[in-house]
This record gives sequence, C-alpha cells and structure tokens, in this order.
Amino acid sequence: MRVIAGTQKGRRLLFSAGSHIRPTSGRVKEALFSMLGAHTRGASLLDLFAGTGAIGLEALSRGARRVVFVENSESSLRMLRENVKRCGAPPEITVIPRNVWHFLRFPQGRPDTPFDILFADPPYRSGHIEKLLSLISQHGTLAAEGLLIVEHPSSAGLPLQVGRLLRFREVRYGDSALTFFEHVQPS
Repeated sequence: MRVIAGTQKGRRLLFSAGSHIRPTSGRVKEALFSMLGAHTRGASLLDLFAGTGAIGLEALSRGARRVVFVENSESSLRMLRENVKRCGAPPEITVIPRNVWHFLRFPQGRPDTPFDILFADPPYRSGHIEKLLSLISQHGTLAAEGLLIVEHPSSAGLPLQVGRLLRFREVRYGDSALTFFEHVQPS
C-alpha cells in the first residue's frame, strides 16, 4: 500500500494482511481523489474509522491543511501511528484514539470543527451507516459547504437525505461504493 500522489508520492504504508482492517483499495482511493480534485488543497479532513490512515495521509500529501484521524482499535492505531511516522509525523496530523460514536456525540475534547471533508469507512458489517449519518448531521461536524464521503458495501443503498445531509453522487467499484453527501442549509 502506497501514497499515490503529492509530496509523499510512493511512500510505503504499513498494512498487515492478517488484520481485521479492510483498507480502501488503490483503485477506489485514486478515483476518490480524482473526484475531489482541488477540494483537497487547503481543506481540513476528518477520517473516521481511520484504519491505516491511508485516506488522510493521501489527502495531506495532496495539500490538505489539517487531518484528524479517529480510530479505537489497538491494532489499527499501531499501524496508523507507524504510517504517520513514515510520512514524517507532520504537525498538521492529529490522531484521536477514541470510539467514533463517542467522538461524534460528545464534542468536548474534539479538535476545531467543522471539517471541510469528512471521510467515513465504517466496518462493512456494522449496519450503522444511517446512525453515523444522523450523528454527523446533528453535531456540526461538517462545514456548511463541506463534503461527506462514505465508503460502504455496494449492496447497501444509502438514503437520499438524512437531516442536513443530501446525497448527490454514488459510484461503485466491485464490492465497494463511495457515496457523496453535501451539507444543506435548512430552508
């Protein structure tokens, strides 16, 4: 697994094939950043269920201003921290060893919000994507013009709207899909 482009292009990232982590494939990651384009430059990104950190590290390599990772699995945290070190442990990175649900529900101790881009890759078998969307919508995690991207099984259809989150795009890559939501203002 490697960083695809930017200042860290080609940097090898740690990944243990025997772990419970299902990293975003290189093809999906490349497509994601192609779709984000210039949105990444200067953005603050929140990476929920961060795993190895590959998405956030790619964003930082491509010019994100700040990246916050949230992960609570000990084995994932070890890989994430090692990958941050491999990329020079830049000060623009914050790793929060916390349960995502707690992080979203309780804003105290949360870094400055809202975020310009929020990427979430919950465990595929969790069945909690709508709960995740609801918490993100309710708790001001996403900026007014922000983008939320959820990676999920392509067989799982996500709702058109949850609170202030409006789905505007979905792309499928085999067993995986990326669904894009924008933050809409109440009328």
